[in-house]
Amino acid sequence: MTTDAATVPRNIWRFEVLLYTSLLLDTLSAAFQSLPDELSESAASVASLINALLILGFVWLVKLAARRRQGWARTLLLAALLLSFVSLAGELAANGGDMSSAVELLSAILTAAGLYFSFTGDARGWFDPAAR
Repeated sequence: MTTDAATVPRNIWRFEVLLYTSLLLDTLSAAFQSLPDELSESAASVASLINALLILGFVWLVKLAARRRQGWARTLLLAALLLSFVSLAGELAANGGDMSSAVELLSAILTAAGLYFSFTGDARGWFDPAAR
């Protein structure tokens, strides 16, 4: 943590913890995910690499929002959450409620809760450039 960790609003701290927990859950889910058998080994490697890069990108966005006060990063995380819910709804309609869908739903709920905290309470002024 940086030296300004004591000045981070409580809701921003909650946002950060919930989103990092969600990303940890996504990482564990990806590690145990089984890919289709017809996928070649190189295609599976590329898919795993892209998944890892996406997770690292989201870690970077959380850091930008929570520590660097970048409101655009928080907005981008919100847009990704909305796309995630659309994707999850399609997956639930096609496959029903299997274990991987439950894990994805839990991850999306954690992300939604974290983003809620980033827009409410003592977090309201955190992204205001005039307040820095």
